[in-house]
Amino acid sequence: MMRRMTSWAWAFIPVLLLGLMIQECLAGVVIEQVVRDREGNASKVIMYFSESRFRSDHPNGGLTTMIDFKEDRMVMIDHSSKHYVEVKFSQWEREVAERLKESVPGPPQKSRKIVIKKTGETSTLNGFRAEKVQIIADGELIEENWVTRDVALEEVEKVMDKVALGFSKQFKTEMKESREIYEKIKALGFPILIKDYTIAYGLGGVDVLEVKKIEKKELKDEVFLPPKGYLRVIPEPSKK
Repeated sequence: MMRRMTSWAWAFIPVLLLGLMIQECLAGVVIEQVVRDREGNASKVIMYFSESRFRSDHPNGGLTTMIDFKEDRMVMIDHSSKHYVEVKFSQWEREVAERLKESVPGPPQKSRKIVIKKTGETSTLNGFRAEKVQIIADGELIEENWVTRDVALEEVEKVMDKVALGFSKQFKTEMKESREIYEKIKALGFPILIKDYTIAYGLGGVDVLEVKKIEKKELKDEVFLPPKGYLRVIPEPSKK
């Protein structure tokens, strides 16, 4: 599963002048995490959350994705070429949904019974007190989460709720199971270590996502805007 703005122009000259002297900041959350594939290759991911805006940086690949749910905007940046593409997020969702339906023909998968099992096992991971829970689908272990209540992440939940809701509209059947897992895990805490057994099940390897750092901080508007000097590229129309 899935493991992804420039409408802030000032309306009046006096406000513009004030804005040049005082940069506006918004309360937000920054999360640093490391993702490891089944071969053990690690990559760093930095995520920014503020109100209805989200940014994800992938330093290893030189890529950034920004989403503004309120403005229905998605920006994908390639830092190596200093180019970016800007599209409507709702349009991107529809196109991805259509491609998924084409790549996975036939009737939708049968719904599985999802059980979240608390193991009672606890540990301190990267400074967070956490408890291990297992996600079981039709009796099969598909995921292991270490969740913590050490952090209150309302800003993150605001954005993630929008992500889950948005994808639920476009991927009704496909997202039903993921939405159910998300809601049940959220009630127990925030996952800081996730081991996914579905991708490499039976092969001895798992995908791992580990949260290294969580920081609440004021985020400037520029965090959610393409860097100055970058060139906007107009994407070609999708071929039907």
